[in-house]
Amino acid sequence: MQIEPASALLPAGTVLPPNETCEALARRLRAETEGEVLFDTGSRGRYATDASIYQIMPVGVLVPKTARDVALAIDIARDLKVPVLARGGGTSQCGQTTGAALVIDNSKHLRRVLDVDVQARTATVEPGLVLDHLNAQLKPHGLWYPVDVSTSAQATLGGMAGNNSCGSRSIAYGNMVHNVLGAQAWLSDGELVNFGPVAGLSGRAAAIADHVRKLAAQHSAEIAARWPKVMRRVAGYNLDIFYNQSEKPYTSDGSVNLAHLLIGSEGTLAVTRSLTLKLAELPRAKVLGIVNFPSFHAAMDAAQHIVKLGPTAVELVDRTMIELALANPAFRPTVETALIGKPAAILLVEFAGGDKAALLPQLRGLVELMGDLGLPGSVVQMPDDAPQKNLWEVRKAGLNIMMSLKGDGKPVSFIEDCAVPLAHLAEYTDALTEVFAKYGSRGTWYAHASVGTLHVRPILDMRTDGGAKMRAIAEEASALVRKYKGAFSGEHGDGLCRGEWIEWQFGPAINAAFRAIKQNLDPIGLFNPGKIIDPPKMDDAALLRFAPPQSPRPYKRIELKPVLDWSAWNVQADPVTEVTTAPGTGGDSTGGFAKAVEMCNNNGHCRKFDAGTMCPSYRVTRDEQHLTRGRANTLRLALSGQLGPDAFTSDAMHDTMDLCVGCKGCKRDCPTGVDMAKMKIEFLAHYKNRHGHTLKDRLIARLPDYAHAASRMPWLMNLRNRMPGAAWLGEKVLGLSAKRSLPAWRSDTFWRARDASLFSSRDAVLAAAQAGQKTAVLFVDTFNGTFESENALAAARVLHAAGYLLHTVEKAGGHHCCGRTYLASGMVDEARAKASALVDALAPLAEAGIAIVGLEPSCLLTLRDEALVMGLGDKAVSVSQQALLFEEFIAREVKASRFALALQPAGKPILLHGHCHQKAFGAVTPILDVLKLIPGAKPELIESSCCGMAGSFGYEASHYEVSMQMAEASLLPAVRRQPDAIVVADGTSCRHQIADGAQRAAVHVAVLLDRLLPARS
Repeated sequence: MQIEPASALLPAGTVLPPNETCEALARRLRAETEGEVLFDTGSRGRYATDASIYQIMPVGVLVPKTARDVALAIDIARDLKVPVLARGGGTSQCGQTTGAALVIDNSKHLRRVLDVDVQARTATVEPGLVLDHLNAQLKPHGLWYPVDVSTSAQATLGGMAGNNSCGSRSIAYGNMVHNVLGAQAWLSDGELVNFGPVAGLSGRAAAIADHVRKLAAQHSAEIAARWPKVMRRVAGYNLDIFYNQSEKPYTSDGSVNLAHLLIGSEGTLAVTRSLTLKLAELPRAKVLGIVNFPSFHAAMDAAQHIVKLGPTAVELVDRTMIELALANPAFRPTVETALIGKPAAILLVEFAGGDKAALLPQLRGLVELMGDLGLPGSVVQMPDDAPQKNLWEVRKAGLNIMMSLKGDGKPVSFIEDCAVPLAHLAEYTDALTEVFAKYGSRGTWYAHASVGTLHVRPILDMRTDGGAKMRAIAEEASALVRKYKGAFSGEHGDGLCRGEWIEWQFGPAINAAFRAIKQNLDPIGLFNPGKIIDPPKMDDAALLRFAPPQSPRPYKRIELKPVLDWSAWNVQADPVTEVTTAPGTGGDSTGGFAKAVEMCNNNGHCRKFDAGTMCPSYRVTRDEQHLTRGRANTLRLALSGQLGPDAFTSDAMHDTMDLCVGCKGCKRDCPTGVDMAKMKIEFLAHYKNRHGHTLKDRLIARLPDYAHAASRMPWLMNLRNRMPGAAWLGEKVLGLSAKRSLPAWRSDTFWRARDASLFSSRDAVLAAAQAGQKTAVLFVDTFNGTFESENALAAARVLHAAGYLLHTVEKAGGHHCCGRTYLASGMVDEARAKASALVDALAPLAEAGIAIVGLEPSCLLTLRDEALVMGLGDKAVSVSQQALLFEEFIAREVKASRFALALQPAGKPILLHGHCHQKAFGAVTPILDVLKLIPGAKPELIESSCCGMAGSFGYEASHYEVSMQMAEASLLPAVRRQPDAIVVADGTSCRHQIADGAQRAAVHVAVLLDRLLPARS
């Protein structure tokens, strides 16, 4: 095996072990462990970054399957003198999980709940367990783990322990250190040690405790003088466990727990095997008050008064973040419920307890307080649970919303964790705002007003002078922190961006004590070197992901002519006003494609498993490679030349992009707007241009071209489904899975079977629209027109019954196509020609204000998405503005009191599966609204990600197993649980998957409505 050095990803001065050592490490890991051993350049590159501004190439990656794998890896690494870096979700914001080491990724397999003691309110977990997943298991017991970080859907408990994470409700529950009862961890010599209450320790653990106790006694005066007296202090090691300095003691009874020494140590002292956690009773009731402030200063000044009311959380959202959230279609409706006018900032004030009625007086008390402070009428009272939950989700996405700014300048994390006493919060924020202005920037503020920790990230361009400005701002901010007796590091840890400030905060004597602790537990420096002890300079250009021109390895982009229009990303933004320059002026040599890829800041939001679409392939594989973040990182490394000259069109890149199903979930769910579906189209166009298209590519892409002729010979075209051995042969020749039935061809296509009386000419419809009559254009796609013509016929009957004059566009010898099948195969030029012809046919109707109503989400929504970036001009924009899915159109018309039908009851429960593109474009709510038009209907939405078919994806033999795993994740089990329900699915592929996987016939909503028309009873 050959290990690729990929030296371009290494900071200058960083020395990887010799190549033969790397080869020996990989060889031994493969031979001695059961884990996945990843030493190729792409895999290492995907683990070279976290959610910080830093990038360091690891030696290799081990994804252990068992705890024994971790122990063996430590032993092997120690033998070969290779550093070890334990990693969870890789969401650290300070560079804690980047390093020239063997990365051990615990998040895939080491994620079990080992024990729950409901009576004692404790849980023992493996380090790779995600917080939300733990809380889901605790909820039936009325318990939760209350360190509720904003990244709870992807943060692992091991990573949270390493950072001493805090969360929104730390004012009530404390930090991670306050909620850990014990830890079992390996030291660098391989010994597995139980860390817990000092009174019960023996052996090595007792010796460590004795060592730390002596250090604490030796430096007690320094600790008393220099240790920050705020709860939000997470820097260095917790030497003060023997001399508590926190405003919230680490233990309720004043005892000492040695496990607390490991909390916040960033994996530099030991590698965690398990954690024992202190649980809390799940609050049975919550109420929320949103206070709207006319100025940011007023919000900061009010925080000290609000906390006296006893809230469980007081969270800030400033005007910049409000505006960014309003610009995101997933967040806008929720944010609007919280606003009174245009506030400069809002505070989310939560009260929690056992009974909602008892909490309402506290909410009224907040209203009275704001009146006393001169702000009457400033509180939005939110007692109901659902809107509260929605608003908290937006707040939790706040950090990532900030990163959605286009251009090279981005909000940079380095002073965002400074914590100051509440009495000085307004003065501190005012002074820091002046510092930002001095250096030509502005900060975006949010987070924990309740405990004086306000996350603020000034906008800096790290590719140019950002590093110098970062240091200058940090130096002035540190002086302010010292003036107000705060802590420089208050939540997200030290890592690479705050490590050098540890000695500044604590002084040389305590820093020497920290070094002594490291020496005692890890004398050979095996674990995560360069963090906490002997850290580098925060602005070392060699460590930066986007290194400036003067650095040893400046960040550059390759030359590339994109096939889609990415100019909207090719801009620069003013760091103060955030106003962007004109599209195409950003200086990107890839036309904006690279800048769009670089929008990924590695926050890991795509690792979530809760409601939403993103990211279906990761949900199945749990591999970093098959994650939106993993793909974006690989694309970024390739587009910047860091993986070699031809990496962008390499087979390795194809493997990385292969399981992207184009669901567009990231387009909606990714807070920074990474649109991997569109990026895959761009990639495929270049890849196929280099490697050529297969016969399967051509057959699938050109389906709309030959469908009209093929449908005249259904007996011949359907032989593959009927003739023994034909499916097997098809798999061998075309790669289409023999386990799949293909869509059945039929001669009675929509264009042959339709009732001409339902449709009118274009001129007649235009005239009717001008006269104010109800009109629509029915866009019949290849799939609903050829294979499931009953859907298109049903839609026509429903709209006709509701009084609409209909038209449908056609062309000689066939039908118009949106180009979707060509896009899926990377044939963008052909797709452009198809979409252009369709747009030309639709434009006069669209410009007359006539709605274009489509049935297949992937086809209709192509007109609102890809058609706008294929250079089709203003006509495409006009068409996009009138393009609506069938259910969107009806929902809109009902709201405008233009649509009414006397439908019969369905008589059965209705289950709805939303197509991925429906979800991405917010079209699921309209279909629920339409289904509710059915008398007595209570449609139930299946909370599912992608069905797994994704056009031709699920038909391919190489994808069949993954496709079925996606379907089995939630969709198919939900369908099986209600065998009598009517299953509604508007996607052609979705219906096919349900038929294959659950042997159930799902129907398009148009068919269901048509069945329930009185005339068809």
